[in-house]
Amino acid sequence: MYKEMMKQKKDECYDRLHTPRYIVLRGYAGWNSRRALQNLDKIFPKDATDQPSLIIVYFGGNDSMHPHPSGLSPHVPLQEYIENMKKIAIHLKSLSKKTRIIFLSSPPINEVQMHETLSDLLGPLRRTNEACRTYSEACLELCREMNVKAIDLWSALRQRHDWLDVCFTDGIHLSNEGSKIVAKEILKVLREADWEPSLDWKSMPVEFAEDSPYEPIGADENTHIDVSNWNNIQGKSQLEMSNCALTKGFSSVD
Repeated sequence: MYKEMMKQKKDECYDRLHTPRYIVLRGYAGWNSRRALQNLDKIFPKDATDQPSLIIVYFGGNDSMHPHPSGLSPHVPLQEYIENMKKIAIHLKSLSKKTRIIFLSSPPINEVQMHETLSDLLGPLRRTNEACRTYSEACLELCREMNVKAIDLWSALRQRHDWLDVCFTDGIHLSNEGSKIVAKEILKVLREADWEPSLDWKSMPVEFAEDSPYEPIGADENTHIDVSNWNNIQGKSQLEMSNCALTKGFSSVD
């Protein structure tokens, strides 16, 4: 289910992003920061010929789950989570001088909806809003210490008065409305960051921007329409209206 969902959302983003950038969604269902750290060199090898310009990292929701009596669960103790995220940040910073990083903190959950929709399948769910808040704050504090851009999803989603009703599909995973909030916050960081070169999509050069006789003819039957500038023609960013699925993992832009 997750692979199909991520592929669908990747296709949507690819269709809407009219810039010379390749978006790679690396969503790993059920992962926590411990497993991510164990596989980090495989996902982002330091000796790769091409390194991403931007990496968006989200771990914490699964880590914050309460431990299972068997010891077999996604739970990662808070201090280990902080250390794991620190090591992930250090590794990603070392990939290249051009690589930028954004961390997403743990979003809130709808505990009632979660138990109604998932308890029959997964049994008692050891996940609470209080734990999500604690791990979210820890992530944000670490990012401040390491000078890493971070998005406070815990607060961002809760700014909507109806967030409990519209932001989730099952109490945990984000709906279209919840995903729009995430996309909006990411675009805000890209727009306001003082990165050189800028990663704001409006500032990116268009690949093969020269005029072409193969472009479609406009309504005046004379003017060629620059399709690569389609978002500006429409007057509103298609990317800003798109949805993105949030699952534990990495998203990178080359």
